[in-house]
Amino acid sequence: MKIIIINSGSSSIKYQLIYMPANEVICSGMIDRIGLENSNLTYTTKTSKVEESLSIANHKIGLEKIAELLMHPEIGVIKSTDEIEAVGHRVVHGGSTFSDTVVITEEVKEKIRQLFDLAPLHNPANLEGIIVATTIFTAAKQVAVFDTAFHQSIPVIAHKYALPNYLLTEHKIRLYGFHGTSHKYVSENAVHYLTQNSFSKESKIITIHLGNGCSMTAIKNGKSVDHTLGFGPMNGLIMGTRSGDVDQSILFYLVNTLGYSLEAVNTMLQKQSGMLGLTGYSDLRDIEANAENGIADCQLALAMNAYRIKKYIGSYAAVLNGLDAIVFTAGIGENSSYIRKLVCEDMDYFGIELDLEKNELRSKEIRELNTPDSKTKILVIPTNEEIEIANQVYELLLN
Repeated sequence: MKIIIINSGSSSIKYQLIYMPANEVICSGMIDRIGLENSNLTYTTKTSKVEESLSIANHKIGLEKIAELLMHPEIGVIKSTDEIEAVGHRVVHGGSTFSDTVVITEEVKEKIRQLFDLAPLHNPANLEGIIVATTIFTAAKQVAVFDTAFHQSIPVIAHKYALPNYLLTEHKIRLYGFHGTSHKYVSENAVHYLTQNSFSKESKIITIHLGNGCSMTAIKNGKSVDHTLGFGPMNGLIMGTRSGDVDQSILFYLVNTLGYSLEAVNTMLQKQSGMLGLTGYSDLRDIEANAENGIADCQLALAMNAYRIKKYIGSYAAVLNGLDAIVFTAGIGENSSYIRKLVCEDMDYFGIELDLEKNELRSKEIRELNTPDSKTKILVIPTNEEIEIANQVYELLLN
């Protein structure tokens, strides 16, 4: 079965065409910096590679460009879209409606649309990917895999807010958690790695997903037990354009004293805050380059970013009552030695000791960055949400 995975993020599209059940990647690539002047496109097969810098205004244009490459007469990997039997879509917010992978129907699309307000940077992009893919891959089953599903194991003590009870029972207001496909994939790989290296199968791990969106998960024995994102994907860590944790009193002050509308506050928190609000840049590569050139705002923003991560490591180590490993993943987590260094500094109380030379090395494989004496493993595990989605799609359609 040939399955194409479309992972439409807030400012990116990652895609892989995968032959299942062998997990054989036929082609892969991504478009990032969508909406910015210089978007980057990559398209890789076993025999060719395309890299372009061009303007991709939105996800629709990006997906149409990907389809062109897949069926290109010289470097394409399919002659007809009928060769694709399934399209697997990452969908960020499933609310209380979706806890499992589902075949997409008109009803499913409508429910995804109803959740736009809870994930305004993601669910619209996810739905756009579904709509465009339906018109391109007309013979394929369209399947949705939800980021919230992995976090259904979070116990009520952690997922319930200290609000009137009816808001949970009647309106399903609770912590849902996100990036679940990524956290599930890297945590399973981490557990396998640790058990292969004389660790008990009973594991206590913190996974740190750092991209334009960021989150952390406390994982005990393979199950998510707490997570930094909540009802919507906006709180917790400092992100590309999202604020992360803020004092709720600020929101009332903005509206009641400074005269902001609720819509303006929402736009500020979702699209104008985070690293963008602190520095004028949302892409960490730009921020690190400016920090190295002595720009104080960028240096402070990176320090604040790492400080927030350190606070959650301490919190989750307490929740887990111990710590076997911390795992860095996603674009920033896998590639930014600068952020990893800031996070791991002065963390010896938790047995976290970073090897600075190892930290500068790059690899597509699982790698340890800790010193030999470090009690806690520091791992970088490249995430592969597409493989995880493909596995779930294949299992659903097979059964």
